[in-house]
Amino acid sequence: MRSGMSRRVAAACAAGLVTAAAAGCGTADGGDGGPQGSDASVSVVTGVYPLQWLAERVGGEHVDVTNLTEPGAEPHDLELSPRQVGAVAEADVVLHISGLQPAVDEAVAQQAPDTGLDAADLVELRAAEEGEGHEHGDEDGHEEHGEHEEHEEHDHDHGGTDPHVWLDPERMAAIADGLAERLAEADAADADAFRANAERVSAELDDLDSAYRDGLAQCASRDLVTSHTAFGYLADRYDLTQVGISGVDPDSEPSPARMAEVARLVEEHDVTTIFTETLASPAIAETIAEETGATTAVLDPLEGITDRSPGDDYPSVMTANLEALRMALSCD
Repeated sequence: MRSGMSRRVAAACAAGLVTAAAAGCGTADGGDGGPQGSDASVSVVTGVYPLQWLAERVGGEHVDVTNLTEPGAEPHDLELSPRQVGAVAEADVVLHISGLQPAVDEAVAQQAPDTGLDAADLVELRAAEEGEGHEHGDEDGHEEHGEHEEHEEHDHDHGGTDPHVWLDPERMAAIADGLAERLAEADAADADAFRANAERVSAELDDLDSAYRDGLAQCASRDLVTSHTAFGYLADRYDLTQVGISGVDPDSEPSPARMAEVARLVEEHDVTTIFTETLASPAIAETIAEETGATTAVLDPLEGITDRSPGDDYPSVMTANLEALRMALSCD
């Protein structure tokens, strides 16, 4: 493992942040997500919570994992501190998803081009505009929705892909395998442990996938109305139709026309529940629910774990999401 605070400080200051880092470049411990000292063989930096969970499970005791997004923070809006830039530069592996966090993408490109591991290189990312609309014979509404989402994607620069890949357990298992191989390259002595851990994680994810398939097989409704379009992978995998009020970025503002379109769909298709989430304001979803007589419930996009999350780790939140879906969609 690369070590030495002097190299980390040099990397942070070399990132053009000397002034802002005046205090941070003189300290050897404390906040901002820099990796702390440990006996682990490999240092791993992750961009968002689900990747942190995966790295901890695959790496086990042999890795020291640092997540760049603080609990409760919106990952799309992440800005890195000088110390975090240094952590990226010093890590043996930087696991991220291109297009999700521009600040992380930039730091990897500039500071860790050889150690970055992009999940988009391990699994195929879906196009953001696919599956976000609905095909219920309303061609004009469908076209309007597509134009709106294209506008949102352009504004928030997700590169035309949906980065919320962790909401598909099968893709998460593939990322686990790819991460195990990269960790094995960084620490050959523990390669067998990494691969064995990845197999265990994959088995757990397979069980989760089976629970979703069984739990969502017979439902009265398959319309998944969400505050923003974070659930495209989940919808695709389990034959649901995602209808997002906002685009892939939760901070994007839907147009009045888009809100009216969603309200019309809710009424026409007897949608009973509009899903909000833990890290974004529920106000718009609540407005549509009040207008249509629907209720709201939380469907967590798992961008972070807080005291408002319906679980304390990736599997428990995914399980809570499944129960919320089954209730909202009236599944047998």
